[in-house]
Amino acid sequence: MKRLFKTYLEKPELAGLILLVLLVIVFQVRSHGVFLNADNLRGILGILPEAGLVAIGVTILMISGEFDLSVGSVFALMPMTMAVLMVHGAPFPLALLAGLLVCAAVGFINGYITIRFAIPSFITTLGMLFMARSLTVVISGGFPPLLPADLPTWLFTSFVGPGNMFRMSFLWFAGAALLTSLMLSRTNFGNWIKATGGFLPAAAAMGIPTARVKIACFMLCSMLSGFAGMLQVLRLGSPLPSIGEGLELQAVAAAVIGGASLAGGIGTVMGGIIGTTLIRVIDNGLVLSHVDANWFKFAIGFLTILAVVANAWMRKRAKAIKMEG
Repeated sequence: MKRLFKTYLEKPELAGLILLVLLVIVFQVRSHGVFLNADNLRGILGILPEAGLVAIGVTILMISGEFDLSVGSVFALMPMTMAVLMVHGAPFPLALLAGLLVCAAVGFINGYITIRFAIPSFITTLGMLFMARSLTVVISGGFPPLLPADLPTWLFTSFVGPGNMFRMSFLWFAGAALLTSLMLSRTNFGNWIKATGGFLPAAAAMGIPTARVKIACFMLCSMLSGFAGMLQVLRLGSPLPSIGEGLELQAVAAAVIGGASLAGGIGTVMGGIIGTTLIRVIDNGLVLSHVDANWFKFAIGFLTILAVVANAWMRKRAKAIKMEG
C-alpha cells in the first residue's frame, strides 16, 4: 500500500489533476449544472487544441531545461506566412510546409544562439518574441490578408464524433499528444531529453548530444506553436497579427501546473494537457459563474503557485515514505 501511495505522489501531474477535478465540481455547482452540459463542453474542447499544442511544446522544452517566450509570436507568424503565400498563388500544402519550415527556423535560431553563446533562453526567446511579432505585422502589410475560399478547412475545423462533440482539430491535437508522449516515455530521444534537463554534465559525460537535443526541442516547440496558430486562424477565418499575445505565459503556467519543473528533467505531456485544460476550465467557469473576468489572470497565477507548492510537498512525502520503507 505504501509503495502504491508513493508511486502516485511522485507523479508530477497529480496536483494539477486534483485541482482540475475540484474546479470542475465547483463550477458545475456554481453554474447550476450548465458547466458539464454538451454545448458548453463542445465549446471548451473546440478551442483546447490550440493552447494545448503550445503547452505540449513548452512542456517538452522545459523538461530539457529550457523554455520559450516566443511561442505566442510564432503562433501568429506561421499562419500569416501561409496566408501571404496563398494570396500569391501557393497551394495550401506548400504554404503549410513553408510555414512549418519558418517555425523550425525560428526554433533553430533560438536553440543555436542559446547553446552556442551560453545565453539564458529567457533572453534569447524574449528577443525573438518581439522580432517574430514585428515580422508578422510587416509581412501582413498592416491588413490581414483574405484566405482563399477553397481551403480544406473541414480537415481542421469541422465537428465530428458523438453529438458532434469534437472539432477535427481535437483529433490532430490528440495525435500530437500521443506521439510526443510515446516519444518521451518509449524512445532513446525521450530519455535523452529528460537526462539533458535533469543533469546536463552527467548527460554529456554519457555521450548524449545535449546541444542537438535542446535545439531539436526548441524546433519542435516552435513547430507545434505554429501549427496551433494555423488551427486558430482556420477556425476564426482570418489571420490577425495580434493572435497569440500573452499565450507564452499561459503555456508556461500550464506546463508548471501540470508538474513540469523550471529546473528541467521533470514533466509529462499529460501534465501539460491537464494544465491547459485547467486554464480553459477557469476561463469558462468564471464566465458561467458570473464572476468578473478580470479575476481570470489572478486565478491562473494563484493556481500556478498552489500547484508548485503541492508538487513540492508531495515529492517530500514520497521521499519520506521511501526512507521509512
